[in-house]
Amino acid sequence: MSSIGLSDPSSIAFNDDAPPFSKYKDSESFFGGDAPLPEVVGWAVVVGFGALFSVITTIIVIISQKYGGVGTMTSEHFNTAGRSIKTGLTASVIISQWTWAATLLQSSNVAWQYGVSGPFWYASGATIQVILFGVLAIALKRVAPSAHTVCEIVNARWGRTAHKTFLFFCFCSNLIVTSMLLLGGAATVEALTGVDYRWASFLIPWGVILYTASGGLQATFLASYIHTVIIFGVLITMVFIVYIMNYSSNQIYDFLDKTVTYTEGECETIYRGYETGKFACGPVDGNRDGSYLTMISSGGLMFGIINIVGNFGTVFVDQSYWQSAIAARPKSAARGYLLGGICWFAIPFTLATSLGLASTALLLPITDVEAGNGLVPPAVATHLLGESGAILILIMLFMAIVSTGSAESIAVSSLVAYDIYREYINPDATGEQILSVSRKVIVAFGLLMGALSLLLFEIGLSLGWVYLFMGIVIGSAVAPLWFLLKWSKASGTGAVVAAWSGLVLAITAWMVTAQVREGEISIDSLGTNEAMLCGNLVAILSSAFIHVVWSIFIDPQEFDFATLDEKITLVEVDDTRGLQPEDQDPEMLQEAENWIAKRGYVLTLVLIVIWPLLSIPAGKFTREYFAFWVLIAIAWGFGAAIVITVLPLLESSEEIGNVLNGMFRCSKREDEEREETSRK
Repeated sequence: MSSIGLSDPSSIAFNDDAPPFSKYKDSESFFGGDAPLPEVVGWAVVVGFGALFSVITTIIVIISQKYGGVGTMTSEHFNTAGRSIKTGLTASVIISQWTWAATLLQSSNVAWQYGVSGPFWYASGATIQVILFGVLAIALKRVAPSAHTVCEIVNARWGRTAHKTFLFFCFCSNLIVTSMLLLGGAATVEALTGVDYRWASFLIPWGVILYTASGGLQATFLASYIHTVIIFGVLITMVFIVYIMNYSSNQIYDFLDKTVTYTEGECETIYRGYETGKFACGPVDGNRDGSYLTMISSGGLMFGIINIVGNFGTVFVDQSYWQSAIAARPKSAARGYLLGGICWFAIPFTLATSLGLASTALLLPITDVEAGNGLVPPAVATHLLGESGAILILIMLFMAIVSTGSAESIAVSSLVAYDIYREYINPDATGEQILSVSRKVIVAFGLLMGALSLLLFEIGLSLGWVYLFMGIVIGSAVAPLWFLLKWSKASGTGAVVAAWSGLVLAITAWMVTAQVREGEISIDSLGTNEAMLCGNLVAILSSAFIHVVWSIFIDPQEFDFATLDEKITLVEVDDTRGLQPEDQDPEMLQEAENWIAKRGYVLTLVLIVIWPLLSIPAGKFTREYFAFWVLIAIAWGFGAAIVITVLPLLESSEEIGNVLNGMFRCSKREDEEREETSRK
């Protein structure tokens, strides 16, 4: 906002006569005036940058197919990437898939709301699912290596009734994730550039259609690596700007400490003239001493529990994560999910610890509605860097949207091609037909996914609301899908009953809680932490309880996992990449499963139990403790950025060399042929 000035809070003495705030003149709130960027910049990013990126990715895929030994594109390779993806690339894909618009935007919103506990609970509450999914990834490699989708496995073990049930929940997961990521992305694009959110919602996904439809899962993986590198590049830039170039951790500490001392009247004075709404000013309800500088936060803890429960659904019930497990080499599946989870932790934790806390420390005039729509990071970036900051956030957000969008597109196309078209429409489908259906679905889904976000927007749902709500819808499918590969006694009928009963009970509990606490059922009452927490917990716990009881007492089974893969058939039986005997060594797979299980369970315990408990004695953080907290966030961010950028290149150095050699030999041969022709 070049036309709107902010003075530097660091130059203002902290006393009753000069509170640490500045005012955007002629503006009702931070985003109440003109957009900080020209509209043409928005169109350039949404349309031009998207098209350019899509063309570049498509060219890379074509070159790798021609010179990298991939050969002819088959339906198997299109949907599984040859089942040979290595650890580094698997990790970068997991990070890319798991970095939604909400990761970048909602994580800073909870920092704005709860202080230091918000970024931690967002990061830890959404990391453990990825790490634990590594256990399922190895189990899949061991008992169903030929699978293309999770619903294929459900069908092979539990039959068509269960197949249709979990197909419903998988589609719900894909649709909610897609609509949510566009909901936050389109709102931010409009706030930063003035491009109408309706146009942004429809045009942003178009950038993924070309390379996803042409190169399939392999193209998605290559693009995801580039997306991840760019996201970490912007992340490091923002951390550097906040804590190194502009402020120290001690200054941010002092600002946050002073913020909570203001009375309601002083806060009204500070924000006089702005749009009515709740601002981050004054003590925080439910926090120790009302401070933003404590992990003892009832609101933060409540959000953390909702986050943990809800995100089990969006990992375990999302076909894109099963597809990444299918595509990875056996050992890479275990190590890739572990590494991906550890590195992903840095994105919400480090980003929100910088931008999210800075928004409150600097008392930027951001309303609760704007924060709920994900506008905290662009506000801080624009304040600190002007147009450059807005552009960086816009690019970062665009990378997150298209990376997740491409993963969701290929996931939906696989479900339609294998679990609807091949299973119910054309059981004798050829590889060419599967490939054709997959590509058509990608194009159709890419063109229509914008309508999903518009629907939510018109209903009046914010990014934060949808993020908390998703676990209520899909949480009841989590336990049955875990038991699918890990418990021989799990009943198919019990899985169906548990999934549907859990959904009904969750919605009932959610609405009853809203009615009892708020006296009405409305978007606002349903969006409270208490109602969302109750619905999320009932979804996952009731489903698990029902399935266990049904499997033990009503319909006990003893399934032989050795027979599972026999019921899953390849479309192109001659394309068995990743299914060779060396890939199916039982001893190797068991070793890999033991490796990820031990580390996964220990890290889960550390992230959601031990770390929070160790921070409780600190109470309200001291300057030194906060400085150490910030140091951990910065070090984690830099370390993750280096690992995830360098490791995939090192692991793929041989393949990159082969491609470059192939291109050089081809170019040299063409030169020789032209020279021979000219001599003749």
